Amino acid sequence: MKILVIEDSRATSDFIKRGLDEEGFAVDTAFTGEEGLELARTFDYDLVLLDVMLPGKNGFEVCESLRQYKAHIPILMLTGKIEVEDRVHGLNSGADDYLVKPFSFGELVARIHALTRRAGQPVHTELKAGPLVMNTSSRKVTFNGENIELTNKEYALLEFLLLHPGMLVTRVMLEQTIWNQEFDGNTNLIDVYVRRLRNKMGQDGEGLIQTVRGAGYRLVLP
Repeated sequence: MKILVIEDSRATSDFIKRGLDEEGFAVDTAFTGEEGLELARTFDYDLVLLDVMLPGKNGFEVCESLRQYKAHIPILMLTGKIEVEDRVHGLNSGADDYLVKPFSFGELVARIHALTRRAGQPVHTELKAGPLVMNTSSRKVTFNGENIELTNKEYALLEFLLLHPGMLVTRVMLEQTIWNQEFDGNTNLIDVYVRRLRNKMGQDGEGLIQTVRGAGYRLVLP
């Protein structure tokens, strides 16, 4: 399942992303309403977690904009406000549910599952690119029918590429999504991980992950 988190607090965003990653979700993050809207326009998500207090466009405005072109996507609003008027405002803006901070992570995950079940959203359990197949439920990856053993970072990198097939994935996107604040941008760590993935797929997989010089990578669909 692919989730977009729009939250201006880096600490809160990192907490949510780490937890959802461990639950097996694929997570993109945005820190402003405008950035979140741009990601939502570009990619398909199964659910949006949307903070109310955002710089620029606030959560209510973002929710209304999302509903104009993503009418059926579940939206779960997050807020530190407990007033009934704020919750009513959020629901009237198009949100499907409301969660007040601080919240338990278990409740967040339960709300996510409930919303996607209610909406009848398709869950991306199998991602494919030619002979490469990833099952996101079992975390099993095969290439030409053979199992590939991946580390957590290798898996996350490959999953991100599979979720954005044919698109340019920049190093900055990978740094922010997979390594977060652990990453030292002065290293060639991403290149090393891409090389490992290519090696594990063997000669037949050499052309599957294309390097875009000076920009990033692209998963080439057969």
